[in-house]
Amino acid sequence: MKIAVTYDNGNIFQHFGRTENFKVYEVEDGKVLSSQIVGSNGIGHGALAGLLAEGGVEVLICGGLGGGALNALQGAGIEVCAGASGSCDEAVEAYLKGELVNSGANCDHHDHHHDEGGCCGHHEEEGGCCGGEEEDCGGCEESGGCGGCCGGGAPRYTMEGKNVGKSVKVHYRGTLNDGTQFDSSYDRGETLDFVCGAGMMIRGFDQAVADMEVGQILDVHLMPEEAYGAIDPRAIFTLEIRELPGSENLKPGDKAYLANGAGQPFPVTVTAKDENFITFDANHEMAGKELNFTIELVAVED
Repeated sequence: MKIAVTYDNGNIFQHFGRTENFKVYEVEDGKVLSSQIVGSNGIGHGALAGLLAEGGVEVLICGGLGGGALNALQGAGIEVCAGASGSCDEAVEAYLKGELVNSGANCDHHDHHHDEGGCCGHHEEEGGCCGGEEEDCGGCEESGGCGGCCGGGAPRYTMEGKNVGKSVKVHYRGTLNDGTQFDSSYDRGETLDFVCGAGMMIRGFDQAVADMEVGQILDVHLMPEEAYGAIDPRAIFTLEIRELPGSENLKPGDKAYLANGAGQPFPVTVTAKDENFITFDANHEMAGKELNFTIELVAVED
């Protein structure tokens, strides 16, 4: 079996969607036979599940990741152990001994911008092949993962506020303008933990928390540009079914991964299909929508 660990100089990198490298271990009969460092190729967090699955990875050990990333990984048949820290090698040994505790999703789906579609452009010029034609990415959480951009390194704070740069714990409820609830940490019974201002959240959510007081409850209304961005028409494209092996098995509403010209996978949703052509949308499901959040700041840690 293969175990992948988000990697940074020997330790577990804490933001799944921003990791530049994975350390991949080849394991047999409970023992590590070999390991190698594998680059993430600079792709966005929404496509990392496809990358790992294509590499034959069966288990991922990481620090923080969102509910959508968790769904995508599990949909690709990958077991996830989140919330780990410290040495990569020691974490793998702990996993093999059955001693590694999985915290589950610990960043939630609001921790990213709408970049998971990769370089969405005109994919009909890039080709690509269908992979995992019905990977259910979990509704509006389809991409999840920590990090609003590709790549690792030190966090960059692009806003001001007394909580910026600090670890915060919040509860929240998210609704659309018609009152439909699309997510709630209250319903899950666990707080959303993140570093304020580090790009782990959509900007409007992050900015709202930046100056809150512990115990304060705040209602915010976010326009698309403060959330998942406007719908990009370039991210909606049509391909010939005969040029895309596997697409004949897809139907409108299905989710899949395609590959761009550089071989990098990215998630899409099938929006239309006829006898000869199939249309995909690489926009985030929440793109173009106004979002409402009730946010409660539970704790702040320096």
